[in-house]
Amino acid sequence: MRRLVKEFTAQLTEALEIGINTNLNAPKNKINNVVITGLGGSGIGGKIATQLVADQMQIPAIINNDYRLPLFVNENTLVIVSSFSGNTEETLEALQCAQKAKAEIACITSGGKLAQIAKDHKYNLLVLPKAFSPRAMLTYSVIQQLFLFHHYGFINNQFINDTKATVALLNAEENNIISTAKKTAKSLFEKTTVAYSEASIEGVITRFRQQINENSKSLGWEHVFPEMNHNELVGWAGGKEEYAVIIFRSSFEHPRSSVRIDISKDIFKKYTSTVLEFKAKGDTFLAQSFYHILLGDWISVYLAELNEVDDVEVKVIDFLKAELAKI
Repeated sequence: MRRLVKEFTAQLTEALEIGINTNLNAPKNKINNVVITGLGGSGIGGKIATQLVADQMQIPAIINNDYRLPLFVNENTLVIVSSFSGNTEETLEALQCAQKAKAEIACITSGGKLAQIAKDHKYNLLVLPKAFSPRAMLTYSVIQQLFLFHHYGFINNQFINDTKATVALLNAEENNIISTAKKTAKSLFEKTTVAYSEASIEGVITRFRQQINENSKSLGWEHVFPEMNHNELVGWAGGKEEYAVIIFRSSFEHPRSSVRIDISKDIFKKYTSTVLEFKAKGDTFLAQSFYHILLGDWISVYLAELNEVDDVEVKVIDFLKAELAKI
């Protein structure tokens, strides 16, 4: 996993090349809404992508992490079907729902059944490189979805230059990010990780929690401002020293959210001595989002080392899939 995280910026560059060099068909109908269906790393890639362009998208886009699709899906819906392996059970069934609804369909995958179905039906298809750990390929998923948004006319192509600038930033900051990640992992060791951010980067901290789960083999949770101020904040009356709080900050926060976070920080400190805060570097929302994603990935890798666990294996998921296959 360390090698794959090390390749983060190289993956961003390759992801751009894939998108630029892929020819896509024009839509058959006017698109009024978008549904991105996928699970795990593929699903969270959709969440991050939609948040990156929330200030440009003029039609609704939702994330679907289920077997079924919402009833509103029809011939004026773009359904982006994302599965790294191409064989994700839930995603393939959701694809069938999209077909029955006669939706516009575009697929993102490295192969499997999804790639074959896309080729057979001549759906727009973005092919990703194969890898043994799908969650380490998040960059490809996010960037290809941005290319689809651009192709269908939802956004401009500024994300291409922003991504190139982000690659330069992350390469320059690599040593600082790794150093911060090592120190942070020590603070999280033998604790329950609690991640917070403003709602605008919810996808980023969900990704972080997923990496803590899968790479570090640890439990944790995440929540966002301002919503957590209306419920979870009260739960901190039962806060414990075993909780380690990490707050991911962005210069693009709503001013009132920033105030809420600052006040809430002091409340957390009444119950735990581990309250960490990270301010993303970068001039764009895209750069700051990927900065936090890379930092979170490195934290999970170093925490896995401290936990003395294999950061690649997901045997319990393999077991679950094997049991499901029997039914």
